[in-house]
Amino acid sequence: MKIAVLDSATLGDGVDMSVLEQFGKTKIYDMTPPEKVEERISEFDVVIINKVRLDGNNLKNALNLKLICVFATGYDNVDINYCRERGIAVCNVVGYSTHSVAQLTVTMALTLVTRIGEFTRYVENGGYSAGGIQNYLEPVFHEIDKMTWGIIGFGNIGKQVARVAEAMGCEVIINKRTPTDEYECVSVDEVCKRADIISVHTPLTGQTRNLINRERIALMKKTAVLINVARGAVTDEEAIAEAILGRRIGGFAADVYSVEPFPKEHPFTKIMGFDNVCLTPHMGWGAYEARVRCLNETVKNINAFIKGEKRNRVDL
Repeated sequence: MKIAVLDSATLGDGVDMSVLEQFGKTKIYDMTPPEKVEERISEFDVVIINKVRLDGNNLKNALNLKLICVFATGYDNVDINYCRERGIAVCNVVGYSTHSVAQLTVTMALTLVTRIGEFTRYVENGGYSAGGIQNYLEPVFHEIDKMTWGIIGFGNIGKQVARVAEAMGCEVIINKRTPTDEYECVSVDEVCKRADIISVHTPLTGQTRNLINRERIALMKKTAVLINVARGAVTDEEAIAEAILGRRIGGFAADVYSVEPFPKEHPFTKIMGFDNVCLTPHMGWGAYEARVRCLNETVKNINAFIKGEKRNRVDL
């Protein structure tokens, strides 16, 4: 069996890819530009990707290809219908980054609610040393206890965020497709109206694209903090930038973008550096433990496929 990894650099340093060699000849590329994908996958039985896009244009001549493994939970960069027609199996990895993404979500919420950036900058720029007062309490910040935390998307990550939010004293409300008795289930509009903190954890589908749009932003409290750690296109990014510029919401944090990395003309370049904005480079999933877990789960997926078992198959 021949295996190719097309964008190993996206899994970061310190993760030992040699574990894949147990299956046969393995070729590892740090990154693969779009124009090189077709050539690089042409002779391989298994192709492993994270962000590389695979569709009929570059898969058509990969006649030996039997399995695509995605180093991620989301697989919208793979044309599943084409793979199904060609009989190419596709596997993702589920649950590997739950704690990592939940940790970033809570960190973002606390950073914005507690106004940490402004306070640390006051110390770093010498204001605290020159102020002559033992404490400095501007800007005003509030306790997270008793705030309402609205969670849109209640998979593994949403559930973990809910547990942490509840432990900090928040009232948790959720939006999910199928009702549950764990927390109060409400509509997306109701989350937007009621929540002090809104975190988005839903996959990108035709139904969730631009889920957080101008109309729903208009429903939010002017003090609301919005956090997107799902997919960039789940939100209307232009509308969010306008809301921050117009002081329509209290704060915004994101780790995901409709184009990654986002270009200079992206709407968020207008709000970079704002005190109430926290933008990170799609790193939330990538705690070291999560990355090792992701690779190990991919190995299990390949093993299962070789044995004729169905594990994490998204093409069925």
